[in-house]
Amino acid sequence: MKFISWNVNGLRACVQKGFLDYFHSVDADFFCIQESKLQEGQIALDLPGYHQYWNYAEKKGYSGTAIFAKKEPFSVSYGIGIDEHDKEGRVITLEYDNFYLVTCYTPNSQNELARLPYRMTWEDDFLAYLKSLDVKKPVILCGDLNVAHEEIDLKNPKSNRQNAGFSDEERAKMTTLLQAGFTDTFRYFYPAAEGIYSWWSYRFKAREKNAGWRIDYFITSERLAPQLKKAAIHTEVFGSDHCPVELDIDL
Repeated sequence: MKFISWNVNGLRACVQKGFLDYFHSVDADFFCIQESKLQEGQIALDLPGYHQYWNYAEKKGYSGTAIFAKKEPFSVSYGIGIDEHDKEGRVITLEYDNFYLVTCYTPNSQNELARLPYRMTWEDDFLAYLKSLDVKKPVILCGDLNVAHEEIDLKNPKSNRQNAGFSDEERAKMTTLLQAGFTDTFRYFYPAAEGIYSWWSYRFKAREKNAGWRIDYFITSERLAPQLKKAAIHTEVFGSDHCPVELDIDL
């Protein structure tokens, strides 16, 4: 099965930049998006053969996630069951017979780490949610997790230390997630690969210079490791300040 995840940074804008051409060409079994920046009824996508699941933020033009799935799930849930976290459209979970698929757009800690205290609460609550699923069946988590885990995961680690997405606190939470029984699938296949990123600032010609960050992930329950087939970061695909990431897994 092929899974794609992409922070589209505004789906309506991304559609104008070739989103549908990419969507149809990749022919994924599951296609997850983050940062749709939509309210219900603001876009109608014609995606034959796919079931569509949307989670919208209460705030207009902000956050939002969606999953397009060829196979209809047993159940769908939106959010993680905690009201404080579930107003921003950040999580969708699809349940299948032998796995859960979770897409997530993790809150950004913002300039000067203004939202870091909230982010820490989110991290603890979201990990508890993932662990509660993992007890029942394996989990495939994807999305923009808004953290570069190690220095290898961004171009300029020293100058970015304690910036949003590369604070010691955020990185430690990612370590805690992985130590709780989960696998960073890109690093599973490419433990030492450098210079492969999934997000670039629109400023300072960052993408042209490949001054990027790897903050978009597929993370799976450790027991799925024998079934992992391929992980990829599609740096050649434009249309957003992020590029799509891929996981192929034998399920």
